Amino acid sequence: MFDFLNRAKPDVSEVEVKASATGRVMAMSGAGRVAWSPRDVVSLTRTGFTGNPIGFRAVKLIAEAAAALPIVLQNAERRYDTHPVLSLLARPNAGQGRAELLEALFGQVLLTGNGYLEAVADDGLPIEMHVLRSDRMQVVPGADGWPVGYEYHVSGRKHHFAVAEDRSPICHIKSFHPQDDHYGFSPLQAAASAIDVHNAASRWSKALLDNAARPSGAIVYRGADGQSSLSADQYDRLLGEMETQHQGARNAGRPMLLEGGLDWKPMGFSPSDMEFQKTKEAAAREISVAFGVPPMLLGIPGDATYANYQEANRAFYRLTVLPLAARVVTSIANWLSDYADERVVLHPDLDQIPALSVERDAQWRRISDASFLTDAEKRSMLGLPALEVGDG
Repeated sequence: MFDFLNRAKPDVSEVEVKASATGRVMAMSGAGRVAWSPRDVVSLTRTGFTGNPIGFRAVKLIAEAAAALPIVLQNAERRYDTHPVLSLLARPNAGQGRAELLEALFGQVLLTGNGYLEAVADDGLPIEMHVLRSDRMQVVPGADGWPVGYEYHVSGRKHHFAVAEDRSPICHIKSFHPQDDHYGFSPLQAAASAIDVHNAASRWSKALLDNAARPSGAIVYRGADGQSSLSADQYDRLLGEMETQHQGARNAGRPMLLEGGLDWKPMGFSPSDMEFQKTKEAAAREISVAFGVPPMLLGIPGDATYANYQEANRAFYRLTVLPLAARVVTSIANWLSDYADERVVLHPDLDQIPALSVERDAQWRRISDASFLTDAEKRSMLGLPALEVGDG
């Protein structure tokens, strides 16, 4: 008999280096909840992105818009048209361009609250950059709480990235989390309950469609001798005919032939069935609000917050896309500056964003007409270097 009471205890040192304590707590934050879907990263991504059209479209809309923003590089003296950092961003690795890399990075931040970039470099500026999956990465904190390394786990194997004093092979971009020092909080976690409601409403609608889209009616039996119940054979025969002749989309609208005391009592939608569509729309609106996408842009009816589509699109860029893109590219610039041995600044070029053209035209006109400002002050207010090469 197996003596499980005398098993050798596992080596404590081996257990301690497998993962950080905060990572295990975060992964089990949804344990014990039987009414809701699991709250770990993999389950949330499956139910909220791959299994929910509102979450999928919201993430794609933000990630694609942010990745398509034109990015400029400048320092305190000039704005660069060509620079090794710009060349690295244009072709970060052999399999991706700038848009693909940034879309994957923005998507990871939106889905998990964390984004990880790996630098492939021997000395100087990285030769390549790769986006790593956030659900496979764990932060290894040091005694002072700051990361001393990162561990990437795949199929039981792991790779350790050591953080040096002057540079890190991993650029960790995380969203604000009020209760975790090492991992970010994603919009998907905030919208998890609304996603469950929306998915449940979709399953309910699918069930109604499978039953001719409504509880169409009831068959009542009144026998000639006053009996109110069918025999077992009669019941099985009636049930078989209903399943083969009158259920499903193929048999929609087919007339029913009743005999032997059978009577049809039509039924309509119950109030609860009619409220399900409104519940689904309310859940979809909550998901879009959590991601910062105006419901109008996702085709959700009943939203009149913005006067028109153009106003909603402008608010989407101003309140959602630009803050996310500015935070991510600033982190990348600071990270690459440690490799380039010079301080560079990356930021989205607001003058080339069509959605903000009206605002930028008004700002340019207002600053240009301000005669009390010098040219250097006007350039500074527009986010340009004080003096370009060739200006004298």
